[in-house]
Amino acid sequence: MPVNEAEDDPDSVPYIAHGEFRNGLPYGRFRVVVNPTLARPYVVRRTHINLIAVAVIGLGSVLALTGMALAGLVLVVLGIVANRLVRHQAGRIVLHLAMSQPAVYAEVTSSGVMEVRRAA
Repeated sequence: MPVNEAEDDPDSVPYIAHGEFRNGLPYGRFRVVVNPTLARPYVVRRTHINLIAVAVIGLGSVLALTGMALAGLVLVVLGIVANRLVRHQAGRIVLHLAMSQPAVYAEVTSSGVMEVRRAA
């Protein structure tokens, strides 16, 4: 990643390497801002939660139609709750993925999903 060219611009965010980020975050050396508007679609795409939820809901529907109503209802509710939970926790999921995978960190910081600044 290139170093920030406009170092005198106060609105610019300097690049912080993944190793430095991973080692310094637990000690409060960085301020992290995750954009929830961009984080939700990123996490949905990354985790494939829509595909998983549709499969679980479909299986639940099949079970309900074949006479196992309670098991089918449980799977339908599980699919809906899992989808909503992943969308609701998108910011935390992005932060966890960024801490554990350098490629994800580079992607989310360059696309504006997550912003990392040094703590004052």
